[in-house]
Amino acid sequence: MSDTAPHISDDTAEAVGKVGEALEYIERARGHLFSFHQLIGRGDLLLGEAVDELREAGHTEFADELSTELVGRNVLEGRWTFQVVEEFDDTYWGPLREYVGRVRADLTDGQRHVHEARMKEERRTRGHSEHTKNP
Repeated sequence: MSDTAPHISDDTAEAVGKVGEALEYIERARGHLFSFHQLIGRGDLLLGEAVDELREAGHTEFADELSTELVGRNVLEGRWTFQVVEEFDDTYWGPLREYVGRVRADLTDGQRHVHEARMKEERRTRGHSEHTKNP
């Protein structure tokens, strides 16, 4: 055990750190989900513009079919991407964040990154100006 939160065992710090790392990956996945949401939304707007241009160019059959079949279409059954994001947040991301908060509160006194703080302490070069313990 290091002097960083000495009452917390290394095993506990590592396990809680792994829970936090899992959350970090889920946060990244959520970011990709927002990218998906924005990319699909922009693509749908471009399809709408293409419909207008096809119609102006005299290709009403293609414009009508594209407008009817694809513009504004659900990406999953009954859902636009904003609904996918909201369902993900409500079903998975929100409960995971709550759980991580409870784990940290109960096992590390609410401290985040205990494992990483210990790694920093072990890896830093004492006395070096770029390896200080605190800002």
